[in-house]
Amino acid sequence: MISLKDIAFKYRSEEAYALDHISISFNAGEWTSIIGHNGSGKSTLVKIIMGIIEDYEGEIYVGNELLTEKNKQRLRRKFAIVFQNPDNQFVGATVEDDVAFGLENLGLEREEMIARTEHALGLVNMLEFRSHEPHRLSGGQKQRVAIAGALALQPEVLILDEATSMLDPAGRNEVLSILWNLHEQLDTTILYITHDLTEIDHSDKVIVMNDGSIVGEGTVEEIYRDKEMLARSSLKVPYTVEISNALLDGSFVTHDELVVRLL
Repeated sequence: MISLKDIAFKYRSEEAYALDHISISFNAGEWTSIIGHNGSGKSTLVKIIMGIIEDYEGEIYVGNELLTEKNKQRLRRKFAIVFQNPDNQFVGATVEDDVAFGLENLGLEREEMIARTEHALGLVNMLEFRSHEPHRLSGGQKQRVAIAGALALQPEVLILDEATSMLDPAGRNEVLSILWNLHEQLDTTILYITHDLTEIDHSDKVIVMNDGSIVGEGTVEEIYRDKEMLARSSLKVPYTVEISNALLDGSFVTHDELVVRLL
């Protein structure tokens, strides 16, 4: 779905590369988690994909098409992003107004906008809040509205940049559960950016970044087993994984599977 070839970028105030000539591909329909500590380069990568940063080196392909100045607007309509602070994305007076805002910019007919808005709010279980003011919702509800706004655009790629980092545990679990269910229902490619390894259990592929480079790539189990690489990247294996290794003869299980086995 997306291929990055020899991408490099350096902030003007920094000597080191924020992204140091990386090449990676994201497969259509897969959930890819990109993990790394703050400053590892993962958010810079997202900004380049979304076009927020444009003075980078290297090439980006969407499908088999090279991203250029002429086609970038058309190709980037395939992407939608949800940031960590939903309050920064709200522009509508009500939940449904906010979800419909992006659709207005596409110039859709009113009937199509209404249908897409209702469908998107239904996907994240927020239809009953359609007339509420976004800023009066809980953190988890706000992020679900932000996800609905992205889904209403019917993107081929949904990018979530630290989308749960400002939520309490209940809100975080609420949003993650919605996202996992959506990934099973929809044929949407998901790029999930996080520094929290407890959030990657449902990933098809995991990419580990450190100091602007890709230092690890593989399945969730392969990443968890490479403790030395994680330690070098200032990342720690989740406690539940350590428990499963200790109690289940080194067998890898997800958090949910561990709970079932221990009951």
